[in-house]
Amino acid sequence: MDATDAFRRPVSDEAELAGMPPLIIERAREAAESEGSSGYLLTLDAPTYSAVMAQADSEALRAEYYEAWVTRASDCGPHAGQWNNADIIERILALRHESADLLGYPSFAALSLATKMAGSADDVIEFLRGLGRRSKPVAESELARLEKHAGRKLEAWDIAYYSERLKRQLFSFSDEDLRPYFPAPRVLDGAFEIIRELLGIRIERVPAVGLWHADAERFELRDNREQLIGTLLTDLYARPNKRGGAWMDGAYSRSWLPKAEQLPVAYLVCNFNPPTASRPSLLTHGEVVTVFHELGHALHHLLTEIDYPSLSGINGVPWDAVELPSQFLENYAWLEAALPRISAHYETGEPLPAQTLATLKQTRRFQAGLAMVRQLEFGLFDFLMHAEYDPARGGRVDEHLATVREEIAVIEVPTYNRFPNTFSHVFGGGYAAGYYSYKWAEVLAADAYSAFEERGSFDRDTAERYRRCILAAGGSRDTLAAFTEFRGREPSLDPLLRQSGIVA
Repeated sequence: MDATDAFRRPVSDEAELAGMPPLIIERAREAAESEGSSGYLLTLDAPTYSAVMAQADSEALRAEYYEAWVTRASDCGPHAGQWNNADIIERILALRHESADLLGYPSFAALSLATKMAGSADDVIEFLRGLGRRSKPVAESELARLEKHAGRKLEAWDIAYYSERLKRQLFSFSDEDLRPYFPAPRVLDGAFEIIRELLGIRIERVPAVGLWHADAERFELRDNREQLIGTLLTDLYARPNKRGGAWMDGAYSRSWLPKAEQLPVAYLVCNFNPPTASRPSLLTHGEVVTVFHELGHALHHLLTEIDYPSLSGINGVPWDAVELPSQFLENYAWLEAALPRISAHYETGEPLPAQTLATLKQTRRFQAGLAMVRQLEFGLFDFLMHAEYDPARGGRVDEHLATVREEIAVIEVPTYNRFPNTFSHVFGGGYAAGYYSYKWAEVLAADAYSAFEERGSFDRDTAERYRRCILAAGGSRDTLAAFTEFRGREPSLDPLLRQSGIVA
């Protein structure tokens, strides 16, 4: 966060911002004005970074932003050495290995798996490498197509920019074109409508008294008998000194014990472009998917029926299954019947045009191979780094990353890239030796949603079985057994590969 907040990029000539979304330019102008300056002031918050990489016509600006982003808290880049995390990373890895050794495990990866669905380190490695073998040829063909479209070999800072242009050519719109149709308040209210139809849960806004920021809101969840189930707190917009990314966590867990009666409370945090004086916060469809993802986590925590706080909600759920409800709910952000509920032009109120809606669904598989290998690269790097740690040799962070990139990645990155120094999921969060969980749970989520595809996306019997087996159970039972009860069989890889377009 220190390295991110320290980056400032004044712009005096608006021509340098050619191609950038008006919302980002307006924010940059307001930022400069707030500091008593003329022109524009760009920062390194996630919405601005994403906009520069995907929209800025200036390759020099994209390259500058890319370097600033991938060198944060490292020995390279505009603040080289000032907040270098390298020694901290080594210390974290050493202490994790020591903790595993004290508990009788050969590695931190083995310790991590003791409370997860995956059976062994070999199972995880083969799972990731197996997906890699099937995905890499698709990713290579997608990159070749992108470079043919661009007419040249692409650098790492060119990928998002030319991807947006190829998408516009293929589908006649880009992510930025859709922003006016996805004002954040409409997206959230529409998502609540979808949840009500799917699960019979009403979510209503209530006065937000005593919360931590003016942007924060409070919502109450009630069942079909109007009984209070839990509370959801949201904080959706980026601001200075706020941790980047998007996440959900439990503020309170359900407890229904003598002298300890407590309903669950969850908070949902994002970093979307904040509203301005002239318009509300406008989201890309990718950000809409993020809203559904985090709401899926929130439902998992809030709809629990377990009375013991150590096992209610997301507590006690194996880490490689905790992403199942979040990735499952993402499907409803793409559903034709659901999209009109979450889209309304912020000026006219018109829903997303039918043809645009149909075309949007086709974009779901756009560059799915590139997206797949990117996540596999992160997951395999994380797992091997912890599985193969040797106290005599240290973390070998760069060595592991280079090996994995050689095996999995298709996009070349410059030598100054210091991705591990900002890999907060693993070094500052709970995903150590567990980043593979995103793909593991994605298999479960795609397979779970395939049950609804067979019976109908809002089929009440299927939804009730999903709620009972997955959402309500918390950490009270074996996840594989719960999934098998819901699906009628053990999970299959095929629905994810079909959904992603990796196989026909």
